[in-house]
Amino acid sequence: MSIISSLSPRAVAAPESGIVEVVNYARGREGLLPLWVGEGDLPTPDFINQAAMQALAAGETFYTWQRGIPELRQALSDYYLRHFGIRLPSEHFYVTGSGMQAIQIAIHAITSPGDEFVYLTPAWPNIAAALEIAGARSVGVELQFEGGTWTVDLGRIEAAITPKTRGLFINTPSNPTGWTATKKDLGDILTLARKHNLWIMADEIYARYFYAGGRAPSFLDVMEPGDKVMFVNSFSKNWSMTGWRVGWIVAPPETGQVLENLIQYSTSGVAQFMQKGAVAALNEGDAFVQSNIDKATLARDILCDALIATNRVQTLKPDGALYAFLSIDGVNDSRKAVIDIVDKTGVGLAPGTAFGAGGERFLRACFLRDPAQVTVAAERLCDYILKI
Repeated sequence: MSIISSLSPRAVAAPESGIVEVVNYARGREGLLPLWVGEGDLPTPDFINQAAMQALAAGETFYTWQRGIPELRQALSDYYLRHFGIRLPSEHFYVTGSGMQAIQIAIHAITSPGDEFVYLTPAWPNIAAALEIAGARSVGVELQFEGGTWTVDLGRIEAAITPKTRGLFINTPSNPTGWTATKKDLGDILTLARKHNLWIMADEIYARYFYAGGRAPSFLDVMEPGDKVMFVNSFSKNWSMTGWRVGWIVAPPETGQVLENLIQYSTSGVAQFMQKGAVAALNEGDAFVQSNIDKATLARDILCDALIATNRVQTLKPDGALYAFLSIDGVNDSRKAVIDIVDKTGVGLAPGTAFGAGGERFLRACFLRDPAQVTVAAERLCDYILKI
């Protein structure tokens, strides 16, 4: 028996990330403009770093609260009151080692091997892979693309539900499409979940990146006590903390001991000095987040206006999130295209093949960067598009 064949079949079947594949191909090239991954170009701001460093210097390096330090859970409660207009006691919040771990813990809390979970596609590939690794079956339901925009069909979601379905994964604003659910959409999805006794796993990580102003509609706007909704989120995008790997879950307090146990048997909690940095992010970071939103708004307009002006690109300015998801006339193999584009232009994009059904002919560009860099990237891409 070979070494590989002796491993878990679910682990062996885990797919290589199509995003990481192209990053590894071209990482470190001189003059590269990396629009391929979902992060901005700014490092974590100093006020967050200083809070973490002070806690580290003070010796806050011991085991800590599994659910998160009380100060951070209270800061999360205050944050939701400010930005979502809802008062949730700290018992609703659980600190995790990244948004990805929040998803993994939610999956293990909700599903058993053989269960099914419905999600909307094109989608960030980690959700489907995480479900499959856990022994559940991921069931993709395609968003509809017409006239450059994306919409959801509730009938398609309901048609995908079977007796084995345990929940719906809803990411809005969406990575990669930018689709952003209306309040009515969310109410209809919640009604469907109630009808079939399903959990909703709500990924609202991009809620603050909503270009109509304010923040995007949330399930918090439509849900009632007793609804089975579990929110997964991260400090990565808002506060330029992608490398910190700190996230959180918002869940009914009744689930608290289950979630604490799952944290215990995975990481045993997030380092306390890192949590102190997260406290500073929440309590002192509103101005920084707004500056990121302002930059994304300007860069979105620069990139999308240039691409649309070629008359060879199908896309519209996204309603939310950080991505232009575009289809170039005559380009059908996005994996091949992103390799060609990075070789010929020095602009790194993610292939739509990485995002599942419905994404195959699209390319994703993250525009949370210096508008001057995005201007250069747009010029290079448009020159390439007009020559093919």
